[in-house]
Amino acid sequence: MTKPVNLRLARKAKEREEARRKAAANAAAHGRKKAERKAEEAEAARAARALDGKRIEDE
Repeated sequence: MTKPVNLRLARKAKEREEARRKAAANAAAHGRKKAERKAEEAEAARAARALDGKRIEDE
């Protein structure tokens, strides 16, 4: 026989887990040093320039 589940507690546990997951994602996205953010932006810009340089123009 299965054990009865308190739906209120299950709902709150689900909300807590979702909040933890969201906090971890925010920490990963925003919890970096300024130098790390600048380096990542510079790398993205360099990759975009390299890709644009390899583009073939059809004219």
